[in-house]
Amino acid sequence: MRVVTLTTTVTPKRTLTIPVPQDIPTGPAEVIVVFAAELRSQPQRTLGDLRTSRFFGMWRDRTDLPDSPALARMLREQAWKRS
Repeated sequence: MRVVTLTTTVTPKRTLTIPVPQDIPTGPAEVIVVFAAELRSQPQRTLGDLRTSRFFGMWRDRTDLPDSPALARMLREQAWKRS
């Protein structure tokens, strides 16, 4: 597998023409397209955004899950014993 970064433009007809380097062999190819315009339009996220999101603490009231700090402590202790 070879990764090559190429730049092209989406036409008004919503098509792409992608010229590839001469040393790329002909035949089937898998192409992954990243639309940079969409990436730039997404706002930057911060840790503060995460803390105020609905995901932060969403499992806080669940009784079927262990206490996270206690679980992390137990996992660390088990890892230390194995080494």
